[in-house]
Amino acid sequence: MRFDVVTLFPECFGAVAVSKIWQNAIDSKKLSLHLHQLRNFSTNKHKTVDDTPYGGGAGMLLQIEPLVAAIESIPRLEKSQVWLMSPQGHVWEQDRAVSAHADLQQIILVCGRYEGVDERFIEGWVDQCISIGNYVLSGGELAAMVVMESVSRVVPGVVGDAMSVSEDSIQSGGLKYPQFTRPREFRGMMVPEVLLQGDHQKIAKWREKQAHFRTLQNRPDLLKEQNILPTEVKGKTK
Repeated sequence: MRFDVVTLFPECFGAVAVSKIWQNAIDSKKLSLHLHQLRNFSTNKHKTVDDTPYGGGAGMLLQIEPLVAAIESIPRLEKSQVWLMSPQGHVWEQDRAVSAHADLQQIILVCGRYEGVDERFIEGWVDQCISIGNYVLSGGELAAMVVMESVSRVVPGVVGDAMSVSEDSIQSGGLKYPQFTRPREFRGMMVPEVLLQGDHQKIAKWREKQAHFRTLQNRPDLLKEQNILPTEVKGKTK
């Protein structure tokens, strides 16, 4: 999977370099990341890429000319799309990450900034607008990293343990069951006995029940999406 990012702040993406998983995936060519500084495509000597909106209003808009120039400078693979990070877009969900990996070879992520972008750019050059939630950020850089991370996790070989991906919360259709590690007791808090007995059938049933309970309590909307009745499951981690 190739990621291209058009941004005013490419230095933000140094954050992905600290991840060993990401670095290994780039070294093995399972992923590639290419950053494009939007100001390099400015049409004036001051390197400005924004202007006031026609009709008045607060804030500034990213201009269409540098955005289009940036997009058209990027080498395109056969299966490629341009996504604009925008609070006006479709809310990002796990099934979108899975379908992106299945359907695409390249995702070009455009990071919005200020009050948004010239609408003509969206109409003519953007395949999808993507939002990561119902809140406002100063720019699309964090949103782009969220999208990159979630898509990269479903690329085979990026995460070493494939089972850990398949059992992730949301990926499995609900939230994950509670987990524990050593020590067995901490300040009177005990690891559930069922996990210590070595009966894998009982453990699997316990985990299934706890995952359902946790989803029911915290994200009942996920059960509705799967047409699962939110039947009451008693007990938490006993």
